[in-house]
Amino acid sequence: MSVIHPSEAVTHEIHGARFVSFATPLSGSKELCAWRGEIPAGTKAPAHTVNREEILHLLAGELLITLDGDIHRVTAGDTVIVNPGATLSVENPTDATAVTWVTTSIGLSAEMADGTVITPPWAN
Repeated sequence: MSVIHPSEAVTHEIHGARFVSFATPLSGSKELCAWRGEIPAGTKAPAHTVNREEILHLLAGELLITLDGDIHRVTAGDTVIVNPGATLSVENPTDATAVTWVTTSIGLSAEMADGTVITPPWAN
């Protein structure tokens, strides 16, 4: 068993959001990754298509989640299930930072609209 303290989490920033990774292969995880996402007010992340299932639970705030073209307003306590092959975009239209907890399996990658594939270090 590994215990990851907040001071040991690794922080990454991309598309205006912050990802604080706790469970990764580098921290001892064998199958899953987990991170806290911090999406500042006014942030709109570009659409991307994921290759792994991703579970997003909103801890605080409010987000507009576009999932395969359907827009969903999610609020604290809501959970979004993003299936492999789904296209997702996230927007924080409010004036407060939204905080998420996300889990996925190791090996997540995201294909952007221009065909660029991103392999986020917090999920591999």
